[in-house]
Amino acid sequence: MFTTRPELVGTHGMVASTHWLASSAGMAVLEDGGNAFDAAAAVGFVLQVVEPHLNGPGGEVPAVFAAAGETTPRVLCGQGVAPAAATIGHFRDLGLDLVPGSGLLAATVPGAWDGWLTLLRDYGTKSLRDVLGYAIGYARDGFPLLARASAAIEAVADLFREHWTSSAALWLPGGQPPRPGERFRNPKLADTWEWLLAAGEAAGSGREAQIEAARRAWSQGFVAAQVEEFCRTPYRDDSGRAHAGLLTGEDLAGWQASYEDAVTVDFGDWTVAKVGAWSQGPVLLQQLLLLEGFADRLSYVDGVPTAETVHLAVECAKLAFADREAWYGDSGSVPLKTLLSREYAQVRRALVGETASLELRPGSPDGLNATLPGHVLGGGFVAGREGGGGGGQGGAIGEPTVSRTGAVRGDTVHVDVVDRWGNLVSATPSGGWLQSSPTIPSLGFCLGSRAQMFWLEEGLPNSLAPGKRPRITLSPSLALRDGLPTLAFGTPGGDQQDQWQLGFWLAHTVGGLNLQEAIDSPMWHSNAFPSSFYPRGWTPGELVVESRLGEASMASLRDRGHIVLDSGPWTLGRMSAVARDAWDGLLRGAANPRGNQGYAVGR
Repeated sequence: MFTTRPELVGTHGMVASTHWLASSAGMAVLEDGGNAFDAAAAVGFVLQVVEPHLNGPGGEVPAVFAAAGETTPRVLCGQGVAPAAATIGHFRDLGLDLVPGSGLLAATVPGAWDGWLTLLRDYGTKSLRDVLGYAIGYARDGFPLLARASAAIEAVADLFREHWTSSAALWLPGGQPPRPGERFRNPKLADTWEWLLAAGEAAGSGREAQIEAARRAWSQGFVAAQVEEFCRTPYRDDSGRAHAGLLTGEDLAGWQASYEDAVTVDFGDWTVAKVGAWSQGPVLLQQLLLLEGFADRLSYVDGVPTAETVHLAVECAKLAFADREAWYGDSGSVPLKTLLSREYAQVRRALVGETASLELRPGSPDGLNATLPGHVLGGGFVAGREGGGGGGQGGAIGEPTVSRTGAVRGDTVHVDVVDRWGNLVSATPSGGWLQSSPTIPSLGFCLGSRAQMFWLEEGLPNSLAPGKRPRITLSPSLALRDGLPTLAFGTPGGDQQDQWQLGFWLAHTVGGLNLQEAIDSPMWHSNAFPSSFYPRGWTPGELVVESRLGEASMASLRDRGHIVLDSGPWTLGRMSAVARDAWDGLLRGAANPRGNQGYAVGR
């Protein structure tokens, strides 16, 4: 089949991400003797600079990884929690029935800094200055601004001028949005990072001691103090009103990144590892379990999935995502063992018919009765509404993800790294979008808005509560083959992440395509379940496909009852992937061509 670029093959290292400058920085770290964890951290920091409309220092980072010589994948939780003052009662007193998608009320504790530093401390080899220096250089000296970043700034320019003046000061130089390709600088962010480095290096010459000191400088020092002070001022959000934030220095000081076991399921000689049910990660595993019973009906022809394959995948996705809505959350009561059992999948599989379902049908694991949010039961869907946050009443973009037709306005970033020793990392940083929260002028970045994913209704797995993680969409992936860590992959895309990853997985394992071919293969996704982002819309029966699927297949899917939207030939997914063959040590890498932005590098 036609591929946009070759699958890279080498022996030293592979880095794949959503931006070429970040991938190159990661490869520079590998060339300098660093390992995959050092490289991933360098990539993560550069992405905060060069894709500021997709992630930032005030955001979060979940990762799934396997260290060389180990066969048990682990998860890094760099997702911060809701502030101590973030209660359902507080939001109700403000007259809100949903957490706004933008502004200060939606902020959780920033997790990316502590997440990356924790991973670097425990698994890396380089100093913090070694990995952070690339990002500081781009922030200080400038980088070519992406056209999509320029467009994102232009979309909220009036909001910046009228309400978020600190954002206007940074992102509207001379009062106007910067031009695409213009060399853009963020010296205040460079200053913040240099201050953190200086605080770390004052701890002495020990690598780990410096990292620990830099972690404290963030959560207990200047950064925490500035966050608290800034949050005291009300700013307009997409509720149409101004609200102060809830984050305090105590919130930052009381949280730190952590590790946990990955959730895994075996599929033949493959084992797929995901983040737990405080993310949407297990829905990929549920989809794969459901599709096991249809293995003889799944096929690819010249790198293109058949209409039958897409239909079955979409109907299984609807069932898995309905379970996500009913059961997932940062709660000890999630019946995950049953949700990921083959017995449960067999029961759910019986609901897959020959025509498209227009219902939201969560299951009853362990005989439990599903409780859906009132917003969903009350008809929280609007046909034709964009699946992402769109522009709220405040003019901000609460969750800058893909539109329902697949057009990308932004959303998040992704990085995969493998090194010659066999370390394997997949991470999906996000949050702190420049267009979703006002810039903190003393720091050069803004806070995240991930709390919009909570429900303001008691008794749900994903109900808002202080100290709780929102059930996020960020969903990096890792796979083992014959028990050995082999493949890291993932994509930005909000609710679409584990649908596009399913398409990649099927293309690779069912279609027999190599990594680049699988990424280039036509993608699809369903909008037939509630969005995770304000204003939480959905469109039953809606299926978005790339036109390269073919007219005959699209017609067949319409005949089956799907509302098919042709998004164009190259619009869906921003996948990247790296792999290591445990038997001969060959490394492979591939990245998404859509948008002319993502790149894999390696040798």
